[in-house]
Amino acid sequence: MKTFLRILFFLLLITQICFAQWYQQTSGTVYDLYGVSFTDANTGTVVGQHGKILRTTNNGTNWIAQVSGTTNILYGVCFTNANIGTVVGAGGIILRTTDGGQNWNSQTSGTTNNLFSVSFTDVNIGTVVGDVGTILRTSNGGLNWTAQNSGTTINLAGVSFINADIGWVAGNGGNIYSGIILKTSNGGQDWTNQYSGGQNLYGISFTDANYGTAVGDNSSASSTLRTADGGQNWVPQFPGQIGYLFGVSFTDANIGTAVLSKIILNEGYILRTTNGGTVWILQSTPSVPPLRGVCFIDANNGTAVGDQGTILHTTNGGATFLEEETAPPTEFALEQNYPNQFNPSTTFGYSIPNESKVIIKVYDVLGKEIETLVNEEKPIGSYELTWSAANLPSGVYFYQLKVYPANSGAGSFVETKKMILLK
Repeated sequence: MKTFLRILFFLLLITQICFAQWYQQTSGTVYDLYGVSFTDANTGTVVGQHGKILRTTNNGTNWIAQVSGTTNILYGVCFTNANIGTVVGAGGIILRTTDGGQNWNSQTSGTTNNLFSVSFTDVNIGTVVGDVGTILRTSNGGLNWTAQNSGTTINLAGVSFINADIGWVAGNGGNIYSGIILKTSNGGQDWTNQYSGGQNLYGISFTDANYGTAVGDNSSASSTLRTADGGQNWVPQFPGQIGYLFGVSFTDANIGTAVLSKIILNEGYILRTTNGGTVWILQSTPSVPPLRGVCFIDANNGTAVGDQGTILHTTNGGATFLEEETAPPTEFALEQNYPNQFNPSTTFGYSIPNESKVIIKVYDVLGKEIETLVNEEKPIGSYELTWSAANLPSGVYFYQLKVYPANSGAGSFVETKKMILLK
């Protein structure tokens, strides 16, 4: 009997270790869901097709349908506390609740353009964005909405304000390389173009006046843009996955999550960064259709929503027990890159069993050094690295790991592997 219990315990442990920490919740609908807003770990609202509004007060254990009073598609939602929230959608619709969604009241937007995103900094001051450069502003909780001059006719899909005055919007023109980012420092009286002509953008998230990330279509590989100076400079990042990033949520300057969709394949994925987007890690999730929105209230508690009523939830940042509990490596190793062949980004892992000086370089087929990826002291551990060859021609390349262990008395470790770039 004791032997049986030990085996059962071991199997349960292995099950915990191997399964991802994104859980699929029962939404009670098959309609596509686009927007999500949580005000604490338990209280959240989701919106989507056919005027669908869902509410939870128990961390998503139960999702309760609310009466929206419309069949229009609802794209965006923002709650400033458990009771007060605003929803926006197709045809210029704006809905407001002051009682947690028991009653939703229609507000006059003054437009019939589709509205995609909403950001409130307190119960009174909010901004809404939508089709053909639409920006609307309220300072009285939506009793009155005033149109602002965006200076563009490009569709605006995402908005993020850090206070009543300072905010950004991101958008797309529907064609490749027609994205835009606008900034205001005076509550939208003036909007300044910070970025245009790059990939289409669908979401944007700022945590303070300096650090922000915008996400979009990465058919050109660079689907995320990062700024550390309030948008004066936007730096392309390479998440290593091809698709559409429709939503992004950062809880501080470093920790953020984005949802990625492969529309043709009808697949949704989640990417996570803990270093401001320098590296994006593809997290393990249940097999789901495309994902459209994501909201984190802190580094651990987050919800993602998508097509066919999909709701995913995590309480530990989407990590797996495997990521947290894996034993330290016992030998040096360089893993084969994946995918291989690749275009334009690929990922590979490496392990070091003790503190070491690590150098990783990329060479072409003639042995010419192309790039140094790592050149620093590293503590014991297993690491993953994504490399982009967006500016390089097709061909065979080699990546090499050199390790110089500290205080071990052992010689250096060297290993080289081949990868194929095919454009």
